[in-house]
Amino acid sequence: MTKSTPYLIIGAGIHGLSTAAHLAKKLKATGKGSGADILVIDKAGIAAGASGIACGVVRNNYFQPAMRELMAHSVQHWEANAEVFQYNPVGYLQISAESMREDVGTIYQQQKAIGYESEFIEGAADSDKYMKAMFDDWSAQNITSVLHEKKGGFAHNAPAIYALAKMAEDEGVRIQSGITVNGMKFDSGSGAVTGVETDKGDILCDHLVVAAGPWVRDFWTMAELPKSVSIKGADGAMHDRLPMWTFWQLEEGVLRVDPQLLRTNEGKLPPVIHVDTDAPLISDVDGSVITEEMWGIYYKPDTNFGGIQGGAMPYPIHKDADEIAIDPYGPSSPEFVSSPEFAHMWVSALAHCNSRFKGTMPKYHKEASGGVGCFTPDSFPVFDTFRENVYMIADSNHGYKMIGVGELVAQEILGEKSALLEPFRFSRYAEGKLHPVSNSPYPWS
Repeated sequence: MTKSTPYLIIGAGIHGLSTAAHLAKKLKATGKGSGADILVIDKAGIAAGASGIACGVVRNNYFQPAMRELMAHSVQHWEANAEVFQYNPVGYLQISAESMREDVGTIYQQQKAIGYESEFIEGAADSDKYMKAMFDDWSAQNITSVLHEKKGGFAHNAPAIYALAKMAEDEGVRIQSGITVNGMKFDSGSGAVTGVETDKGDILCDHLVVAAGPWVRDFWTMAELPKSVSIKGADGAMHDRLPMWTFWQLEEGVLRVDPQLLRTNEGKLPPVIHVDTDAPLISDVDGSVITEEMWGIYYKPDTNFGGIQGGAMPYPIHKDADEIAIDPYGPSSPEFVSSPEFAHMWVSALAHCNSRFKGTMPKYHKEASGGVGCFTPDSFPVFDTFRENVYMIADSNHGYKMIGVGELVAQEILGEKSALLEPFRFSRYAEGKLHPVSNSPYPWS
């Protein structure tokens, strides 16, 4: 049990391990230390949380300029380490109804402006022609635009995290599992954090990094940070006592068919497919109407999951954030897992988009999947320093794809501010410097 360390990182997921690996390299390069000065702790183990069950999609389909630029930076990291991260650079398709066409067109123009390669197809006929050239059984309705990101794709979730762990350990970083943090220790004069209290004893530190995914709520409370915030709206009015955290149920699952079933007309691995449409969704089981509202799904063939893996729009959990039981997490949760209603909707939606999936409902993998995400007030990340020496990585469920954030956080810990992280400061709420909102049905787009 380590009793003290200059740099303590809580969370052995994608942000914690990425930060550790990059911080170790920067300490060595600047002569300020080494990986031996860094300790990563986790109450369970490497990839035991959200990073280990993530679907692994990597995309840049964001209406918000700051998110697009940050994701372009992260995609470079995925591409540079594609083999060790088991990253598949197949691209990404945003296929949309008319209500989203203008927003998606804006995304395309701004992707061009930053040199992020993509193609934009407009109009119902041209969109259908483009998709049928890729999938001869394409049948999605009410589609009037297709944004084809040539970069992006997906990675195999846990293997990528273990690769990050090896990178960190190769730099001398120590990773210790089975340590639960129960509180923080504060300096009586400055209020800075001097260490943490754990079930194995205290660990003193000079710098603390919280990279705990959906558990950020708990560490925010330990740091005695506010549970509600005031946000300045676009009209200049202040909106007070808004909850800092809300939780959403994440809906994902697997169709246990041969992953080869979803190949392009040329027999190639397809881009990740994301469809948002307002066409009525009809049950592939009994012909009933599931919804006539806007709906969206994403899917990809994935040998890591053993079939066609994907998900649908999450839904908010209408409880006070403090009442949400995060543990047991993911598929082990008795409450927050994907429902039979999700399975019915998702497989029917697959059949709506590609007729090859008609009649496949019996092959839906019935084991529990999904989890909960912890969201900020505007559903976008907060990357900032609190209490002088506590760096909070609150990713608002954007986490897995943003593998490059660790490099930028390491840079900031050593005193060099990152322009890419500047739009994600906590102060944006009081200052009204909010990210623009799109017409997507997803809270994170």
